[in-house]
Amino acid sequence: MNLPNKLTVSRIFLAPVFLVLLLIEDVWARALALVVFIIAALTDLYDGYLARKTGVITGFGKFMDPLADKILTSSAFIAFVALGYARVWMVLPIVVRELFVTGLRSVAAYRGVMIRPSFMAKVKTFLQMVVIVLILGFVNLKTFAGPLGWEIGWLDSPLVPRAFDYLLFITMVLTVYTGLDYLWRNASLWRGLLK
Repeated sequence: MNLPNKLTVSRIFLAPVFLVLLLIEDVWARALALVVFIIAALTDLYDGYLARKTGVITGFGKFMDPLADKILTSSAFIAFVALGYARVWMVLPIVVRELFVTGLRSVAAYRGVMIRPSFMAKVKTFLQMVVIVLILGFVNLKTFAGPLGWEIGWLDSPLVPRAFDYLLFITMVLTVYTGLDYLWRNASLWRGLLK
């Protein structure tokens, strides 16, 4: 168990911690949830960098790293549904696609087949992270505004949840599209792996 793999495993353990903290209606719990999410996201950047720099890329790392990423992002989207900032019918396809495709990619990686994400898949991941950070930032701002006596009118504007709906809808469509494209482009590989 090398350091990059330990960081990957730590991200899996941080995901439920983040989820629980975010769901607690407490100023400090939500602030801590934001910190935990940032730390988990940084471990994602750092474990990949370390693995490449030290040349300790392992089958375990190839299998678990993308899975850890999707567990973290899925936890965020599920929390947003529970808090009323996201709709189930938008989040469900995102979570199902991410776990399904990540599972297939992990199996391929474990068997020595490395599949690079497409440009659109990278755009999808970037968009997901932007949406998560925006909603997470909004949740924290709204949680802190009351106790600190801040009067921020737009926090209660109906335009904010509508904007989140639009962003999540675009994210959902792009996520589903990249999942179908991914399966289509690698159909022969999947058939071979699943035999």
